[in-house]
Amino acid sequence: MNRRPHIQFFLAAAMLSVMTVPACADLPATAGHSALPIVIGHRGAAGYRPEHTLAGYALAIEMGADFIEPDLVMTRDRQLIARHEPMIGSTTDVADHPEFAGRKTTRAVDGVEYTDWFASDFTLAEIQTLRAKERLPQLRPGNTAYDGRFRIPTLDEVIALAKEESRKSGRRIGIYPELKHSTYHADLFGPHVFENRLIRKLHREYGNSACAPVFIQSFEVDNLQYLSGKTRIPLVQLIDADDVNADGSLSLVPPYRQPYDFVVAGDPRSFADLLTEEGLDFVKTYADAIGPWKPYLVKTVDDGVDRNGDGKLTIADRRVDGDTGVIEKAHARGLLVHSWTFRNDSGGYGFSDPLAEMAYYFQLGLDGLFTDFPDTGVAARATLFDGSDERPGRPSCSRHGKGSEQDSVR
Repeated sequence: MNRRPHIQFFLAAAMLSVMTVPACADLPATAGHSALPIVIGHRGAAGYRPEHTLAGYALAIEMGADFIEPDLVMTRDRQLIARHEPMIGSTTDVADHPEFAGRKTTRAVDGVEYTDWFASDFTLAEIQTLRAKERLPQLRPGNTAYDGRFRIPTLDEVIALAKEESRKSGRRIGIYPELKHSTYHADLFGPHVFENRLIRKLHREYGNSACAPVFIQSFEVDNLQYLSGKTRIPLVQLIDADDVNADGSLSLVPPYRQPYDFVVAGDPRSFADLLTEEGLDFVKTYADAIGPWKPYLVKTVDDGVDRNGDGKLTIADRRVDGDTGVIEKAHARGLLVHSWTFRNDSGGYGFSDPLAEMAYYFQLGLDGLFTDFPDTGVAARATLFDGSDERPGRPSCSRHGKGSEQDSVR
């Protein structure tokens, strides 16, 4: 395998067709049709701009991201908007709007009670009077300079941006929407209203194609199983956990122990169970990829050694014990592996250098990564890959038995 840096290849490979329903050969790493792993702008370029803003998504694209990721929630009038959670108090200036003071309430989301403002209590017109703010001001104080400057984008606007930037740049920019808390939305609006609104929009914009520049992701299972019978667009099962124990094992504590629809259904399986041989066989029946939190892929151990010599022990000092075998097992079943979240300013288990961390995961065979710093992800990829790479074990663009081209969504 040729690992020499070759920036020119990436520029050439990016000159792709901008068709409504593209041929598979036109897409960068969508459904496994490129040797290159993909870089996904996590909530835009959240390391540089408040998350889920058109400015953040545009910056991610400018930095070379192949996909941009809008987390989706639904408004009272059933419009899809890009917010990290149904709770909007920490990501908007809603608290500064006295006209909405009475909307603050307490609700349960995935079994946890939150006292906040909820997108589902606002119409889209009301949401559009709000402005975004930095969710993590202590970690990213520089981003607070943008507080109040950007509107809350709709899915329509995110798609329009991706298409316009594709046209202007000559490379195809995909979208990677996440269905946030489907069970919560089903309790409010009815079963699969959330999913149906998403898939109708995506089919209108991109067609019902396994080769669309789109991945649909979720931490729940039932919604993906439902969608697998309605669409050929690739589906991604996300895998969560609460923390990493000192010995490298994953801590599985509610609400991060298992998909919430499993909790409601009384299904005892945990997220970790979905990454066993049996679990991956199950996931393969409805999804095209897995999206595990990165500690599931690389084992790190807290052995008390200050490896970076900064005089303090942090997660960056953990010993890296290598690949857990999850990527190999997933690839053996034709599943792509996209992992999260890679950041320059936090979360580097066993790594002080974020570029080195991302390159390490790419070298293990990761098919894509979510990063708040897309420029670092693109640079990490460029240190390893050129156009001569061949990556086996990728699925075909056809999804036999999963949502025919004629399927409609009621």
